[in-house]
Amino acid sequence: MIINEGLTAGVIGAAIDVHKYWGPGLYEEIYERSLCEELRRRGIAFESQLSVPLLYKEVQVGDDLRLDILVQKQVVVEIKAISELLPVHESQILTYMRLTRCRVGLLLNFNVFAMKQGTRRFVL
Repeated sequence: MIINEGLTAGVIGAAIDVHKYWGPGLYEEIYERSLCEELRRRGIAFESQLSVPLLYKEVQVGDDLRLDILVQKQVVVEIKAISELLPVHESQILTYMRLTRCRVGLLLNFNVFAMKQGTRRFVL
């Protein structure tokens, strides 16, 4: 499946607007809810706090994985509000992408001076 570049650009643009409004320093939940509202206003379909079943060797062992946002069933969005993104956060989004079979993921850290610094795009 080919991901429309405009889709990820739309999500990043929405995140930039949220960041311009709030700035850094709030909880992840506030940014997530605000981003969902901004996506709604832009007409971008998404699901938030989506429960993903976890299968171990084809046996469901839980559905404890919750995606922050899944955009048009194509782009996993993981939201952070931390001082620094670490390699484990990159591993986390890559795992989420693999589990959901999504080829594109966005790791968005809102605790930055400019949203450009807190945006990382991943493609499998």
